Amino acid sequence: MSFFLLLSLLSLCCGSFSLEFGKNSSSRPSVVNIGAIFSFDSTIGKVAKIAIEEAVKDVNADLGILPGTKLWLQMQNSNCSGFLGMVEVLQLMENKTVAIIGPQSSVVAHISSQVATEFQVPLVSFSATDPTLSALQFPFFVRAAQSDLFQMAAVAEIVDYYGWKEVIAIYVDDDYGWNGIATLGDKLAEKRCKITYKVGISPESVVTRAQVLDQLVKVALMESRVMVLHVNPKLGALVFSVAKFLQMMGNGYVWITTDWLSSLLDSVVPLPLETVESMQGVLSLRQHTADSDQKKAFLSRWNKFTGGSLGLNAYGLYAYDSVWVVAHAIHKFLNQGGIIAHSDDSRLHLNESGNLHLEAMTIFDGGKRLLDNILESDFVGLSGAIKFDSDRSLPHPAYDIINVIGTGSRRVGYWSNYSGLSVDSPETLYSKPPNRSSANQKLYEVIWPGNTIGKPRGWVFPNNGKLLNIGVPLRVSYKEFVSQIKRTENFQGFCIDVFTAAVSLLPYAVPHRFIAFGDGHHNPNYTDLVYGITTGKFDAVVGDIAIVTSRTRLVDFTLPYTASGLVVVAPFQKLNTGAWAFLHPFSPAMWMVTASFFLFIGIVIWILEHRTNDEFRGPPKKQCITILWFSFSTLFFAHKENTISTLGRLVLIIWFFVVLIINSSYTASLTSILTVQQLYSPITGIETLTKGGEPIGFQVGSFAERYLSEELNISKSRLFALGSPEEYAKALELGPDKGGVAAIVDERPYVESFLSRQCTFRVVGQEFTKSGWGFAFPRDSPLAVDLSTAILQLSENGDLQRIHDKWLMKSACSMDSAELESDRLQLKSFWGLFLICGIVCFISLAIYCFQIIRQLYRSDEKGSDLSISSGSHSNRLRRIISLMDEKKEPSKRESKRRKVEKSSENDRDDDQLEINP
Repeated sequence: MSFFLLLSLLSLCCGSFSLEFGKNSSSRPSVVNIGAIFSFDSTIGKVAKIAIEEAVKDVNADLGILPGTKLWLQMQNSNCSGFLGMVEVLQLMENKTVAIIGPQSSVVAHISSQVATEFQVPLVSFSATDPTLSALQFPFFVRAAQSDLFQMAAVAEIVDYYGWKEVIAIYVDDDYGWNGIATLGDKLAEKRCKITYKVGISPESVVTRAQVLDQLVKVALMESRVMVLHVNPKLGALVFSVAKFLQMMGNGYVWITTDWLSSLLDSVVPLPLETVESMQGVLSLRQHTADSDQKKAFLSRWNKFTGGSLGLNAYGLYAYDSVWVVAHAIHKFLNQGGIIAHSDDSRLHLNESGNLHLEAMTIFDGGKRLLDNILESDFVGLSGAIKFDSDRSLPHPAYDIINVIGTGSRRVGYWSNYSGLSVDSPETLYSKPPNRSSANQKLYEVIWPGNTIGKPRGWVFPNNGKLLNIGVPLRVSYKEFVSQIKRTENFQGFCIDVFTAAVSLLPYAVPHRFIAFGDGHHNPNYTDLVYGITTGKFDAVVGDIAIVTSRTRLVDFTLPYTASGLVVVAPFQKLNTGAWAFLHPFSPAMWMVTASFFLFIGIVIWILEHRTNDEFRGPPKKQCITILWFSFSTLFFAHKENTISTLGRLVLIIWFFVVLIINSSYTASLTSILTVQQLYSPITGIETLTKGGEPIGFQVGSFAERYLSEELNISKSRLFALGSPEEYAKALELGPDKGGVAAIVDERPYVESFLSRQCTFRVVGQEFTKSGWGFAFPRDSPLAVDLSTAILQLSENGDLQRIHDKWLMKSACSMDSAELESDRLQLKSFWGLFLICGIVCFISLAIYCFQIIRQLYRSDEKGSDLSISSGSHSNRLRRIISLMDEKKEPSKRESKRRKVEKSSENDRDDDQLEINP
């Protein structure tokens, strides 16, 4: 009995110990299941498989992480199929998996992320770079590589660096391709570039060489020669093979690939010679990973266990680091007291008779905490720093830019999100301030397809049999600029000859046809003509098209091939000299102000000289005569009165300078009036028209109407449309009183042509806008740039002037003598002189008054009736006037000086008498 009791107690104790041990061991499991999903046979998958296996071995061998716990890896082959990827994820869920490395493909990632979110199992992908895989939509998806958002930014900056504006995008027709190219379009738009044509090619599993051939034939007929290839390695090799067959890897072509090509070059060793030869001159990107001792050591291990048969690419490094990201997160999870536990999902408990057995799949209870630990990763791996920002992106996104040459490639630079394009490694730039200036963007020399080092132009005129539709205004006036040849579709004129000559200088043919715009009865509206480019009606517009701001918002213009601008044309009348010709040099205001200043100066000098100079004293009548005589005699510097006071002399010096300027100006103007035929018009320029209310004429279809009404705020009721030079002349001859116009506002080339036949009108005032005529093309059209260069060549070699002389030769009464000299000398030209003289006069008078007042106070202080005089303002005023009229006795020194001056004058008079007895 005792024995059985003792045995029972022993069993109870052993059972309690077993329960406690099981409880402790369950908190730190001996094995943790993780999964990996990728395509085993793909270029990236082959490398990733070895890298993941080695990473698991290294984690399990490291005593510093997950002590007592081992990672158990289960790998599934998705074969880049979204459906198979979903099935493989579900299979991993049956095995109580806590985290999954992958998926490799962005297509699989979209579907797998939905499943992972439901079961709260984090996905750590090393190669799903689709930028639309966002944390907001897929909270349990973590990307341990760089997003294509940065890769497409790098491609856009390369395109902009070389000055190309249009590219053709060739992509794999799945989520990875669609979303990558959509991001590329956004990044190109930021650089004012665009994708002109998109070619989606089915994945290599279903596409044939013939289908690829059909697509590239269409591409070869396009205008752009810059291709961006965003596919996977197998499909990319096929595209290049077909492109070489179609001779699309020669001179003039540009091929830029995303990082799939660098993965192929780094992994397949050696790459078949035929494949390499089809890629010569291609630019590609490679995800940049910083050099480190850890990376070099792993590369050495890699070469040993692969025997050099398989190269290590950047995605292999990211796959290796992804395992360590998960390991560190699990280690932290267990240290936090986390328990690897799963719970059933009630939604999956279906009819037990089914064969799917979905009830076997469970939700990972610690998935959210494990995800947070993954996002808090902070260590240095083979690829560099592993740390996620708020957008779940790795720090310092950067790419190597490589150029395929010979049997391999060479690096021509780097791109980093920190400082753009550079020939220095990103690590050396992080310690410096960011510099994204264009001068700081540099790359080494690139060898392009066709084995050339000269930068390709990036486009050609499309060889698809399509003619360039060029809109041409169908004018009814001024046909020397552009006109349609009767009974043909051809055009002629100054503008047409310039365009034809410029096109002949281009290094390629530009097949085109002219399309008339207008009804043939009135000049067309040129803004509507230019707008036809934006609607696709025209591919370009050629003619007398003024380059104005409103039009530059719609299209791009070439450089101006002739100067233009708005001027005012008005009738004129000849001025006869007559008996009163001497009054014409000055305007009435100028005469009045000049005469007033003569009197004013005389009065000022009289005030300053009256007390000390006997010549300015005497009876009032004499003094008035003296003032008038002295004032006007200064005009000829013939005054006899001497000035004694310092202030008087100062005023007189300034006044003599003013008189000298006025006298010289008057003499020059009067000489011109008497010797040169003068023309006069009451309209002196655009200022006269804006202030007045007279009707103004403009040419039908010209931008002058909009400018006058919107920019100068002239009422539209004052504006009259005129359609021909004959209507111009008739309206000007009638004038505003008889139903005509006071003046016409038009562009200078038209006015020159008009005045070459009408000698009774002239240009008044100055040209008040500056512009020119150019040819219009769609925004960012490379043809506009090339034609601008051709126009410069025409200007430099003299052909542009010869074309001008052919069509627009001037007659004897044209613009060379057409400028009106209708302005007289105005007060505004001399007000500065009068202002200076007036200021000097007022300062001198102020000093003089101060001296009088000071003398008054001194005399009052000496007098005995100080209190009386200070108490009466009228007495004080009379005292001041009396003091100003009082004769001031000169000092001894001044008397002596006057005697010397008088003696010298007498001596000169005696000498004169001796000479003339």
